[in-house]
Amino acid sequence: MKLSILSLLIGSAAAFAPATTKSGSAVVAKAAMDDLVTVAEKSNPVLKYYDPLQLASTTIWGETNEATIGFLRHSEIKHGRVAMAAFVGYIVHANGIRWP
Repeated sequence: MKLSILSLLIGSAAAFAPATTKSGSAVVAKAAMDDLVTVAEKSNPVLKYYDPLQLASTTIWGETNEATIGFLRHSEIKHGRVAMAAFVGYIVHANGIRWP
């Protein structure tokens, strides 16, 4: 019994320890125009790079082009997640499932 309590305490303490491995990201770290074109060509070889509104070459709020691209990437991910959650909510409600 004491051993199981001790192992639970050690396991819970390990949850708050700092991570020893550095987690990498698949997203390109440097948000530059050349990187956007390269990623776009790898992602969709048929369409390649497509930016009809020229958003990648503009600056927003006086920031640099790299900061603008980073902001636009972040907002695209955020709004995509909100849209997916809204779609799931619509489907759940349309099927008659109600929250008490």
